[in-house]
Amino acid sequence: MPARRRLLILGSTGSIGTQALDVCSRSGELELVGLSAERSWEPLVEQASAYGVPRIALADEDAAARAAEAWTDGEVLAGAEGLVRLVVESGADLVLNALVGSAGLGPTVATLGEGIDLALANKESLVVGGELVTALAEATGAQIVPVDSEHTALHQLLAGQPPGAVERLTITASGGPFRGRGRDELQDVTVKQALAHPTWAMGGKITIDSATLMNKGLEVMEAHHLFGTPYDRIDVVVHPQSVVHGLVQLADGAMLAHLGPPDMRIAISYALHGGDSVALPIAPLDLPSVGALTFEPVDLEAFPCLRLALEAAREGGTAPCVLNAANEVAVHAFLAGRLRFLDIPDVIEQTLTELAGEPVRAFETLYEADRQARDIAGRTVAALH
Repeated sequence: MPARRRLLILGSTGSIGTQALDVCSRSGELELVGLSAERSWEPLVEQASAYGVPRIALADEDAAARAAEAWTDGEVLAGAEGLVRLVVESGADLVLNALVGSAGLGPTVATLGEGIDLALANKESLVVGGELVTALAEATGAQIVPVDSEHTALHQLLAGQPPGAVERLTITASGGPFRGRGRDELQDVTVKQALAHPTWAMGGKITIDSATLMNKGLEVMEAHHLFGTPYDRIDVVVHPQSVVHGLVQLADGAMLAHLGPPDMRIAISYALHGGDSVALPIAPLDLPSVGALTFEPVDLEAFPCLRLALEAAREGGTAPCVLNAANEVAVHAFLAGRLRFLDIPDVIEQTLTELAGEPVRAFETLYEADRQARDIAGRTVAALH
């Protein structure tokens, strides 16, 4: 690894992005060469000034125009094309993709297409892009390193394991704010209640995905593509303490577990430092204080989003793309007060029923499936509202 890696952060104003900047500020091995945001131009300009980057990009063109007026110390790029230009022209050795939703797929493709290593917090890139994304990385030699507590755990646990040694992977779930509730107890939950995650501080969309357990479905798909593990050998288990982040069952019956505090800077630092462990200002686990570690099965009746995600994963083709698009539309509608919590899986299931899956031959197939799914999901939301 070079003495200083040239790092580009996409989505630097969000939860992952701001924590990544905290990690960078403590590291002498990373040089920031660019930052981006969707539309939060004021905090992005503040970050650009604080870290002295030469270029920034905003996906929202109006926000980019305002940033260009306010910040004259460098270049401001605009729109989806601006994001791709930022990736291609930044001279980065490593891109952290912390964008939210399927908007992260284009920059992921641009990064890997240039042979640039990718620290991937945007799980939708693998959920939607799947085999095409991993094949692109293989073709250019770029590395994909996950930025997620569960996949970082599995990445570390799998390192050095010989072929045939691993039987199963297990991803843990906190259970979210509604763990233990039955379906009938979720009829009238509010946005505020759904956003009150018990152990993690995350952005709005990801927090709702955690409350519905859709997040775990997306993470299963991500693990399948990252580690080449069949779906029938990946499990999800509820672990409310959020101390065990991943488990690997070996052929001899032994099970390896990765434990750590619920702090995303651990996963971020691991990815940005090429898999090395570096010092962070995070208190280690005090096991006597933690006390008991408990595990529970997932209630798929109360949380059908996980069931829908696993079904779409096994179907393959465009089904995961359709699922993801419908989920984004439904979650946005719930956050805006236009949909009830239990309507989220109904919108997703209706969209999957109406839009038949098909094989994925090119990225254009995915973009078209995404567009059609959003149209159907939008109509379904309107009918329910």
